[in-house]
Amino acid sequence: MSKQRIGVLVMSYGTPESLDQVEAYYTHIRRGHPPTPEQLKDLTDRYEAIVGGFFPLRENTNKQVQALEDRLNADHPELSFTCYQGLKHAAPYIEDGVERMVKDGIRQAVGVVLAPHYSVMSVGGYIKRAQDKAAEQGLDIRFVKSYHLHPQLIEALSSRVTDTLLRFGDVPKDEIRVVFTAHSLPEKILEMKDPYPEQLLETSRAIAARTGVSNWQFGWQSAGQTGTPWLGPDILDVLHTVSAKERIRHVLVCPIGFVSDHLEVLYDLDIEAQQTASELGVHLERTPSLNTDPLYMGTLSDVVYALCERN
Repeated sequence: MSKQRIGVLVMSYGTPESLDQVEAYYTHIRRGHPPTPEQLKDLTDRYEAIVGGFFPLRENTNKQVQALEDRLNADHPELSFTCYQGLKHAAPYIEDGVERMVKDGIRQAVGVVLAPHYSVMSVGGYIKRAQDKAAEQGLDIRFVKSYHLHPQLIEALSSRVTDTLLRFGDVPKDEIRVVFTAHSLPEKILEMKDPYPEQLLETSRAIAARTGVSNWQFGWQSAGQTGTPWLGPDILDVLHTVSAKERIRHVLVCPIGFVSDHLEVLYDLDIEAQQTASELGVHLERTPSLNTDPLYMGTLSDVVYALCERN
């Protein structure tokens, strides 16, 4: 008897694969409106700044998708899992992933986003695109909305905080400000009672409790330039405030909203925030990204399996 097949649509933001793809990628983000020469130069410069223009996100995402497929099949050998990639702003697009599943004869699928926290503007948008395409194709698909308090996720993030605190040497723990961060979104989500900010605080509180960290706060990063207010305070403003008003000289940043090394981590934190910290005389450290950490893969395996209908 053949095993029941489950397709898993693994969704993420996407990234260009080379510098010559940056303009098309940015145009897609801007809903078909090409960036100005200044905007294009700014984004291209940022990519060039991270290890010479190497694009780690695409490779990291490929590895995460393969690692999840391997983990699902190891954890649940009674089923046969195949993972498909679906990107928001680059090929293969979300719709492409759904089409491939259908072409491969998949009848039952689960969708999951490589982001632990739900917002209608982020994860909600991925789900809607996949849902619309699946309905058009006649595919039965269920979606993981969030997994921000999964025990293995909290364990993985907590161990990173504990390990990174050691980089401050003999500095007492209560003199180190831990700043949890995530990608900012437009402030209008607050009027919509969107769960995103509270889910992020719940994750932060769980990590702080597990690690015994009492000196912590939340900060936002990587806000878009849209002319409308985005959630703050931004991490750069946080660094200015804690150094000037609180005389804090040691900061650990834990970007809980990001699960792999990419531009918002490697540039916005490792270059931009690090430069600001240096100018302010602040010792700044960042926790390593989850990438293919077995605890993160275990988290994803659990939440995907929970939505599988077993025959």
